[in-house]
Amino acid sequence: MKLNILKYITLSGVLLLTSCSDDFLETAPTDSTGVETVFESTANAKLAINGIARIMTNQHLGSQGFNGEGTIKMYYGNYPGNDFVVALPGWASIINSDYHENVTSVYNYYPWHYYYKLIANANEIIHNIDGSAGPQTERDYIKAQALTYRAYSYTMLSQIYGNRWSDSNNGATKALVLRLEPTNDPMPLASLGDVYAQIYVDLDLALSLFDASGYTRPAGTNFEIDKSVTHAVYARAAITREDYPKAMTHAEAARVNHALMSVSEYKAGFSNPNKEWIWSSYGALDETLYFYSYFAYMAYNSSASAVRTYPKRISKELYDQIPDTDIRKDLFLNPEGFSFNAATGAAGADLISNARSRYPEIKSNATIFAHMQFKVDANDMPGVGNLNHFRSSEMYLIEAEARYFINSQDPRIAELLEELTASSGRDPDYTVTATGSDLLTEIKKYRAIELWGEGFDWFDYKRWNDPIVRHGVDDGGNFLPSLAVTIGPDEKNKWTWKTPQRETDNNELID
Repeated sequence: MKLNILKYITLSGVLLLTSCSDDFLETAPTDSTGVETVFESTANAKLAINGIARIMTNQHLGSQGFNGEGTIKMYYGNYPGNDFVVALPGWASIINSDYHENVTSVYNYYPWHYYYKLIANANEIIHNIDGSAGPQTERDYIKAQALTYRAYSYTMLSQIYGNRWSDSNNGATKALVLRLEPTNDPMPLASLGDVYAQIYVDLDLALSLFDASGYTRPAGTNFEIDKSVTHAVYARAAITREDYPKAMTHAEAARVNHALMSVSEYKAGFSNPNKEWIWSSYGALDETLYFYSYFAYMAYNSSASAVRTYPKRISKELYDQIPDTDIRKDLFLNPEGFSFNAATGAAGADLISNARSRYPEIKSNATIFAHMQFKVDANDMPGVGNLNHFRSSEMYLIEAEARYFINSQDPRIAELLEELTASSGRDPDYTVTATGSDLLTEIKKYRAIELWGEGFDWFDYKRWNDPIVRHGVDDGGNFLPSLAVTIGPDEKNKWTWKTPQRETDNNELID
């Protein structure tokens, strides 16, 4: 289904809603549409839901560098993580997590701005859809989608601006403004426990509404939220909250209709939805972010300078842990037996020739580095692709981790890891022999391998309370000296971004 964005709708003067459909209401003004018009019918309200999907791939804060969910994945998940290498010493403050307490920095503010924009739009829909003319089933599934958007946004915000659950005094620490009404009135910070309680309330209601509606997501609309997305958000929220029974249950439910992708699908570039994708954002030439999309920063074949000059790479330590029989190892440039600059990773002539013969889509003026990635490509230039948010692979890993913390001797843990890696063909030789704490290490390792580059790195290490340990060339790694640092769990404000000053300046109820 093509998402031709024809119009933009503004609600309450600040909320951007856009159409994701060819049949947008042509009589609506381009620059502003009142709440009454948007919610006079479920047909119009569907456009508002699709508008939230569009916000996830819009530019924000007047900056070409902030591009919805892609920025969260790159700047907040990949760059500051343990296993993602990019030769950008000028970005050391972001990569080394130095802005957590800089409340005036735009990097501190961006996630707050972005997710509260999603929340504000979701709140408008949640509080107005019941009055829209149309079938009750349509009102139900539109509200279910809005509730899931709100729960997803609070889940992501809680990971950035909230303490780890283990550091939260069982959820007592203050975290976020819990906005549930379509208003920007001053409010105090709610506790992390209250935030997760509301996430659960929203997701439980969304699931019941999806059941009542009988909604089935149409083919070709992976950008829409259905019941499997709601289960997936529930699983991610619950594992972050250390609610292992719920994480296990919802991870299993989320992947019911999403079989693991084949080997050929795995090697197809991670830029188009397939059966494993639970939820993604649409991307095509008619909705491109040009040089500022996730793919323009990431895709190995992108024409953007962010890729041509600074190709994205896997850490040598993680690469070396991938078995040679695993097809995922082939998605990175192996320098063994070839010449390259050990200090920088820049490839020599023979390694360049090897890379270009294997991947002729690499631009002729692009630099080649050892361990650069070939997992993610772009469909069109400079960086166009569909951006994945949830895959069933993540659900396998969440369930395995949850089961480990419930009962580390549960035999189903090994079965899940073997289904994900061996039965899928990713490594037919893979078997699980680890037990005890080594089994948890195995889960973490395969989560790092499977989800590399998809924005999980920093979030996982924070949740696990594990240190970031990056090694430079002299210590057997491939990070530049200024980025080869160790960051302990208690450093950098315990990896918790402080409430942005733009919020506190306009909200006198925050202490």
